[in-house]
Amino acid sequence: MGLPTAQEVMEKLALAEAEKASIAARKHAAAEAEKKALIDKISKPSGVSDDEALKRVAAIVERAIANGLTEVQVYRFPNTLCTDLGRAINQGEPGWETTLTGLPKEMYEFWDRQLRPLGYKLRVQIIDFPGGMPGDVGITLKWA
Repeated sequence: MGLPTAQEVMEKLALAEAEKASIAARKHAAAEAEKKALIDKISKPSGVSDDEALKRVAAIVERAIANGLTEVQVYRFPNTLCTDLGRAINQGEPGWETTLTGLPKEMYEFWDRQLRPLGYKLRVQIIDFPGGMPGDVGITLKWA
């Protein structure tokens, strides 16, 4: 077997590139399906009682205090769970909390009902900007 022709080399190269593109497309499709499943899940009520939520928060706060922290990010979610894709949160507009849906809304209401009276503060902000546009939203619980 001698040296392949330039045409044969180009055909092999094209096949290798097509295979790479196919693998990338499959990975992207799998990632998108995973993201959609996550959004579907966190769009629904959690079913967690206030008592159970208080236990979870206590464990998170204890761990943070043991590490010398005065705040901890307790949740991160896609901006698609805001009715305005996070615009009001990003602008710090009064009433931004009314744009929350699903689990983030449930978490805000839990904080307002159970943690705010105990002096805990909540910071909700856009934490990344893919392509210069608001992306994920972070919820941080603060006690100092």
